[in-house]
Order: sequence, then structure tokens, then C-alpha cells
Amino acid sequence: MDLEVDLLIVGAGPTGLFAAYYAGFRDLSVALVDALPEAGGQITAMYPEKMIFDVAGFPAVRGRDLVAALVQQADQWRPTHLMGRQARTLSTVDDRLHVGLADGATVSAGAVLITAGMGEFTPRPLPAGDGWLGRGVVHFVPALAAHTGQDVVVVGGGDSAFDWALALAPIASSVTVVHRRATFRAHPPTVRQVRDLGVPIITDAQVLELRGDPHLAEVELGLKGGDRKTLPADTVVAALGFTADLGPIESWGLELDHRAVLVDTTMRTARERVYAAGDVAQYPGKVKLIATGFGEAATAVNNIAVLLNPDAHLFPGHSSNA
Repeated sequence: MDLEVDLLIVGAGPTGLFAAYYAGFRDLSVALVDALPEAGGQITAMYPEKMIFDVAGFPAVRGRDLVAALVQQADQWRPTHLMGRQARTLSTVDDRLHVGLADGATVSAGAVLITAGMGEFTPRPLPAGDGWLGRGVVHFVPALAAHTGQDVVVVGGGDSAFDWALALAPIASSVTVVHRRATFRAHPPTVRQVRDLGVPIITDAQVLELRGDPHLAEVELGLKGGDRKTLPADTVVAALGFTADLGPIESWGLELDHRAVLVDTTMRTARERVYAAGDVAQYPGKVKLIATGFGEAATAVNNIAVLLNPDAHLFPGHSSNA
């Protein structure tokens, strides 16, 4: 066996990181596995520079700062990090769960907690952007400073598109939002903020062609009525959403509902010794927030602690008394 722990957490996003902290507080040995190369899940991969407003105790916190604090909080208990390693198979051997990783390693755990968020996500491609990834087209903006002084075209009408426009406007030479419809999915106050900054918003338009050699230099748009418009562009942010699925987790013998795992009030799934928390967990009345995931992580870990040691108490006491 390559690694033996009390608890294996599948998914190193905010919920998984907080679960790792709480499991350490309950004196459980822990490993975190995630297919992404860095901890933080969707936040790190998609919007590390975005301000998050619904985490208790923080009027606003930048995504990367929240992840860094969660990693620091969890690391005081020294969990094992297995980043860039997909969890593929799950089997039961006696009273242990064996999880096979994509690299051939196997982790033996007393329990498994799935905190995989939306699962594996793939950005929707820009139809005219074939061959331009790495040459000017990006789906996410992990480092705002890389676009200082650039002409940036943001394609999309959702929250991510307007969040990127809002974040890039102060440092880019120009930012233009392009959307194929006149209505937006984005939060109206964010749209108003972008308008108030004077960022041009071109609607009823689509990207017809990208030009530049070897790097992107301009974008040609098709407008309503058949007109065309050319914009200078060093970068196109294709914020067109993404598709997601649970990947190998779907074959683990769990009860699923629309890419989510059904759980009871203890966060236990239909499979013995397997729990779920965060966006991947589903039950009546579920609200998908980071704050919700934190509470679910604590509920799951405390119930797992009793599962692994029947003499343990469900309520561990307050951490301030430790």
C-alpha cells in the first residue's frame, strides 16, 4: 500500500481544505487528492483574483488569499497533499477503502470524504479561437499583472466575463466586453460597475476571426445587421462557461442527482464509509455556497471521527478550548 490514512479527502478546494483542518483537529491522519496541480479547486483555476463576498468574517476576500489562508490553516496538522493526481477507482477491502490514483498509486483510508465541487470542468471553446490558445486566447486570468497595458477583449455575458472586465479595466490599455445577446446572465450591480468605468460593451455581436502572427493582434466582430468591426486585441478572455462532470466518481456506486452526490444529514452517501460535502453534495434545500461547504465539512468530519472510533464524541468541543 502506497499510503495509509484515517481519512482521504477527494478534492482540495475550500471545502476540502477546511475538512483537512477539521480532521486534524479531530486527531485524524489525512491526505488530500486533487487532479489539479494546486490546492484551491475552482477558485485557483478560474478566478484567483476575484473578490469573494460571502465568506463569514470577511467583508471581501480575494480568491487566492482565501485559498492561501485555508492551506495555512490545514497545514498545521500536516496533511499529505497529492496534487495533480486523479482519484479513479474505489474498492472496499475488509473495513478499509482503497482508492486507486491515475498514476497507479493506491491510498488506503478508513473513510473517504468527497469534496470535488462541480467535478472536472472543461471551458467551452471560442468558436473562432481554434489554434489560438497560448497565442492570445485564454479562458481564465490567473495573474492580472500579465495583462498590464494590453488591449483585452472579454467575450461572454456571465459573472466571470464582467468580473474579469472589472478587474482588468484599471491596468489594461483597453477592455471591451463582447456578448452575442443584449441581455446578460451576470449580476446586475457588476454590469453597472463595468458600465460606470466606461468599459465599452458590444452586444448582439460575435467573434468572426482572430488575426495576428504569431501572437494575436486584432479581433474581427460580426454585428447585428451584417456590419463588421475590428478591435485591437493582445488577449481575448473567452469567458463562455464550462462543462462539468464527476469523472470516475460516477462509477463509485453512489446515488447521484444531476452531477451531485446524494447525502443524508450526516453527509454520508449511499456507500458505507464514503461521505460528501460542498457543491458536490446534494440534499433537499441545499444552497451551494462556500459557507455551506464549511459547515458540511465539519459535520462530515465529526461523524467520520465517531465512525472510526466509536468511543469518540460527536461534538468535539470548541477549538478555542483546545
